[in-house]
Amino acid sequence: MSRQRELGRGERVLPGLWRLRLPLPWPGVPHCNAWAIAAGDGIVLVDTGMHEPDSMAQLERAMDQVGLRLEQVHLLVCTHAHSDHWGQAAPIRDRTLCDFWMHRRPEPPRDENGGERSSALARRIEVARQSGVPEAAIKAFVERVKDMPSGVAREIEPDRELVPGVEVETDLGTWIVYETPGHTPSHICLFQAERRLLISGDHVLGRISLFFDYGYTPDPVSEFLGSLHRVDVLDARLALSGHGKPFVDVHGHIEGNRKLVGERIEATLTALAAGPRTALEIAPEIYGEPISFHNGAWLLTQTLCYLHHLELAGRTRKEPDGSGERWSAIKP
Repeated sequence: MSRQRELGRGERVLPGLWRLRLPLPWPGVPHCNAWAIAAGDGIVLVDTGMHEPDSMAQLERAMDQVGLRLEQVHLLVCTHAHSDHWGQAAPIRDRTLCDFWMHRRPEPPRDENGGERSSALARRIEVARQSGVPEAAIKAFVERVKDMPSGVAREIEPDRELVPGVEVETDLGTWIVYETPGHTPSHICLFQAERRLLISGDHVLGRISLFFDYGYTPDPVSEFLGSLHRVDVLDARLALSGHGKPFVDVHGHIEGNRKLVGERIEATLTALAAGPRTALEIAPEIYGEPISFHNGAWLLTQTLCYLHHLELAGRTRKEPDGSGERWSAIKP
């Protein structure tokens, strides 16, 4: 049975702060959040939703439900460069002439010939090959997804880079930028200290869920753990995340993420105990579910991140062969 498509919805969280719930086309992830914050005679909009044929209408629908208009946006801030968080940045700036702020993005990985491998599809193909996915399955996957839209209207450069310490002024006070890589290298959080409010993007969600971008930096797992500490010491009282409802007990959610990372690391080592194996072979054991078209890119990406994290810690080693990289555990 097909899932009924959600519609954009708006709700007030606090005076001067609104949640804009925007629909997504992904199974298991039906929506994302944008946040509107009062600022003088306008608003600061944090994140945008994914770009689709009706996405601007959905954003405006959510805003209208809380008495806001798109034309009130004078500053657009994006927590990170995933399509559901900055996909509509270009049309929003076109409509409003607002400033657009986002973290600098890392240089895309380069192949042996120095060429850029910047597209999401190219990264997925590389993940599949390194994981040991057969070439026939890779070709079938490419044929199925090659014409899917990216979810980003068009790429634009930010007017200001969101580096640590940048301040965002609103009627609720000043929000400070904290760099929180791991989920993606471009990720930042915003913290309002007097009210102890955290806009956490996808760094910490209301449900414990992990995803790390693979191939941009050597060890996104360690980056993520460092970012958890950076946010934990802020002692936030209420978190406004990229998906789901606002939540309290921010420290408890951070601890839940730490625990799950530890469990995934131990499960990876356990899966390698029988001898050298590929990421494709061990991923179903780590996550307790078979690899499919819908979850393959997600689970294999995470598995490679854990394997490389353990390699840097001296606990695994890889041996390339004709069927992808085979990994072995190194006994202490």
